Amino acid sequence: MSNRNSQSNKAAARERMRAERERQTKKDKLRRQVLVGGAIVAVLAIATGVGVAVSTMGGNDTADTWKDASSKKLVKPANATGKDGTEIVIGKADAKKTLEIYEDMRCPACAAFEQSAGEQVSKDVKDGKYKASFTMASFIDNMAQGTGSKNALSALGAALNVDPQAFLDYKAALYSAKYHPEETDDKFADDAFLLKVADQVPALKDNAGFEKAVKDGTYDKWALEMSKKFDKSGVQGTPTFKMDGNKLVVEGTQNTPMQADQFKAAIEKALAAK
Repeated sequence: MSNRNSQSNKAAARERMRAERERQTKKDKLRRQVLVGGAIVAVLAIATGVGVAVSTMGGNDTADTWKDASSKKLVKPANATGKDGTEIVIGKADAKKTLEIYEDMRCPACAAFEQSAGEQVSKDVKDGKYKASFTMASFIDNMAQGTGSKNALSALGAALNVDPQAFLDYKAALYSAKYHPEETDDKFADDAFLLKVADQVPALKDNAGFEKAVKDGTYDKWALEMSKKFDKSGVQGTPTFKMDGNKLVVEGTQNTPMQADQFKAAIEKALAAK
């Protein structure tokens, strides 16, 4: 065998070995992909199962409850006005201007605003700087699924029936850092949790009439009517604040004033406008 033939055979052998290694590498890679893919499918299946389990939990058949609520007789809370009782205006009668407030009880941004500037709004209303008008939404129930926005709104109706201050205090408690859940956590769908939070409000604690209204869903139909009012308002997100028909924004932007100093500046400008 010549030296040239020997080298040629060695080169061919090396090429065969390289090709075999490449095939084995591809085979191993494919096997890993199949294993990983199978694991992902398994995890998704488990997650889906958990999601279904969670969505069907909650002993009050909440979906059916709210389906039936639309056919209930409308009960309007005391201290609300308007055809369907969906006008909530709180403040001194001689206050010249009204701040329109649009919120959803499951909204994390609304909770953040309440925790930052909620006391400023309450103080301004108490001092007679302006009245506050509330329009409440429940669109997060559709986006994140659940019934917590509507259920918390119904409970707020029960609080408004007690008195306007109870409404304000209860709303603040529900939005507090201690009690406000994550947007995807439908905790407000649970009446027991709503009543636990209500214990933080003196006018609602041990209030048998309020408790019965929450448990019976007395203001469920009203909550749906309030939600319809929001849907017709043209407001695209929460929280939104308006005065004299104009949206309050951070100076030089179209952003909602979320911090106390931003809100104070925006409200002072709105109050000064003719």
